Amino acid sequence: MNDQHTAKAFDSDLQDLSRMVAEMGGLAEKQVADSVSALARRDTVLAGRITAADAQIDALQSEIEEKSVLTITRRQPMAIDLREIVGALRLANDLERIGDLAKNIAKRVIALNAEFPPPKLIRGVEHMTDLVLGQMKAVLDAYARRDDSKAMAVWRGDEEIDAMCTSVFRELLTYMMEDPRNISFCIHLLFCAKNVERMGDHATNIAETVHYIIEGRPITEKRPKGDTTTIAALVAGDR
Repeated sequence: MNDQHTAKAFDSDLQDLSRMVAEMGGLAEKQVADSVSALARRDTVLAGRITAADAQIDALQSEIEEKSVLTITRRQPMAIDLREIVGALRLANDLERIGDLAKNIAKRVIALNAEFPPPKLIRGVEHMTDLVLGQMKAVLDAYARRDDSKAMAVWRGDEEIDAMCTSVFRELLTYMMEDPRNISFCIHLLFCAKNVERMGDHATNIAETVHYIIEGRPITEKRPKGDTTTIAALVAGDR
């Protein structure tokens, strides 16, 4: 009877971890969407709310870490049960970084102080963000359903985001050459584009973790990456 009670308590712990990860994922998705919406709408008030809301994501990460450590200590899990806990820790780390990257974009909106050129300059970043949000939604669904094929589809889709990042870089460079007045804003947008591209990398990390939880081994294939050498060199300092 005691063993049955212990098993139920452990299952409850794992369900709590999955629920917290899902909640954190939903918050991170909202932060990403809101940050680029604030950029497109020149909304410094929304940008301020995004920077403030980042604390909620950080707090959830801390809760997940604490719950994971307590569960490992109390239950001493093995095999797939341990992978579930380690996986939740990894996901929380990647989601926290996505939240930070969204906050970085919001900070740039505030720094621009509503001084924006034509909306066409932002369209490339908006398109990139749509791709990344699609990847995030798919990979979080893959985690919830323990769907390895869906996770692998996200993992293979990162190349498309990289290619879009390079395309945005070239487009913004053209705008800068056409009109020097665009230079300052376009540089801010380059940093925003790189932040979005990094969000895609974290979605890919999550896909790798989902695969590890389900299969018990890492992905052995080489991660598909587009060529973002030029933009990476330009914005390497935006940490």
